[in-house]
Amino acid sequence: MVRIIAGTRKGRVLATPTGGTTRPTADRVRQALFDVLAHAPWGGPPLLEDAHVLDAFAGTGALGLEALSRGAAHAVFFETDRPALAALRANIHACGWEERCHVYPRDVTNPPAARATPATLVFLDPPYHKGLPTKALEVLAAKGWITPSAIAVIETGRDEPLPFTAEAESALPCAHTLLAERQHGAARLSIWQLAGRAA
Repeated sequence: MVRIIAGTRKGRVLATPTGGTTRPTADRVRQALFDVLAHAPWGGPPLLEDAHVLDAFAGTGALGLEALSRGAAHAVFFETDRPALAALRANIHACGWEERCHVYPRDVTNPPAARATPATLVFLDPPYHKGLPTKALEVLAAKGWITPSAIAVIETGRDEPLPFTAEAESALPCAHTLLAERQHGAARLSIWQLAGRAA
């Protein structure tokens, strides 16, 4: 069972699609993540209060909805899987946040030009072992969906190299700053301060 952990919709149970195409971030991992965002020197209340967030590879929308519950003003969700989209839209409706959310049934690695305020906080929880976080962030920045200095929260497999490292992207110069890294079971969370578009 997936729930919103804290904030104005604390305890709200989120719909999840059947099958194995969606892997919702576990409650304990989201709790640990938002604890870091709330208490780190570079985080705290200003990071979430009235923020515009983007949830890429959104699935059920658990990350973006958690951010809204904790004070974010608006969330954009990208998802292509039909059962996941149905669950995501049901969760937004159950929370009463239709006016604060936009859902794009599009591949986040090939988005249209931005039609919303650029996000300052972006969540990426893609399928593991496909090298998608770096590609998605590059395109989202180029299309105006995220600010050049956004905070990016990336979930990858524990056995994958960190995004933006030589092991992951040998051809991509990295000026981004790794702010935090945590491992939880098979998942690795890394949090980055982006530094404009990579060359």
